[in-house]
Amino acid sequence: MESLKGLPAALVLGVALLLAGPAVAEDFPLRDKYASVGVPPVETEELAGSLDAVTVVDARSPYEYETLHIRDAVSIPLASRDFNDSVRALAEESGQPLVFYCNGVTCAVSYKAALKAKEAGVADARVYDAGVFAWAQAHPEHTVLLGEPLQSADQLIADEAFKGRVLDEDAFYARIQSSIDPVIIDIRSKDQRQGVSLFQMRDRHVPLTNDNQELGWLVQAAMTDQRPMFFVDATGKQVRWLQYYLEEQGVAQYWFLEGGASKIYEGMGLQ
Repeated sequence: MESLKGLPAALVLGVALLLAGPAVAEDFPLRDKYASVGVPPVETEELAGSLDAVTVVDARSPYEYETLHIRDAVSIPLASRDFNDSVRALAEESGQPLVFYCNGVTCAVSYKAALKAKEAGVADARVYDAGVFAWAQAHPEHTVLLGEPLQSADQLIADEAFKGRVLDEDAFYARIQSSIDPVIIDIRSKDQRQGVSLFQMRDRHVPLTNDNQELGWLVQAAMTDQRPMFFVDATGKQVRWLQYYLEEQGVAQYWFLEGGASKIYEGMGLQ
């Protein structure tokens, strides 16, 4: 794509799309849903070939961004209060199309962010809907993991390694009951938790933050005392990002609740 530098952004993206070839529709279940709202998708190699011609925007939470993101991507969470002002300012400053991404093909955050950006006045908003994991696998050289350049896709935690730490509700509670002095941590945000403990006040409420300061104290204390750790989030997705921190710290005994708190609420008929 070196020969395309200096060409208009729209032309670069168009040429790259032709070179990338057609995507298989069933691999991208959200494309049909958003096809009629003027939010075009960008393929992996299309984006890789036009990084100088677009501005990439990470629409996920700051914690997810700090864990793993596309190099040089700008973090503007969809949930941020100043989202509209931020994307308008970025589009004006860069003079380039904005390409939004999130976690993967079933994550609608990128589409919602791009649509919201268009409604806020950003003329050219697009979506890289393959997501950050697909990008990291294909282009580790343009990926940042825990603040450091990703040296190889082998540094990513495999699905099997993640699933090996996930327990269904019965197994999760059973392991807690059979453990000596377990550490139970609810990482939901304050709004998600709404003051409700799911473990009869045996758990600690420690929302994820970028510095992991309070969590770090608990992790180090648990490791010193060889206490097993159990984590619950809102829907079973935040813990995927937490695992990178736990592995970096060398935690050996930790487990996640499948489906998070929402799974428990569902079983109680509260959803």
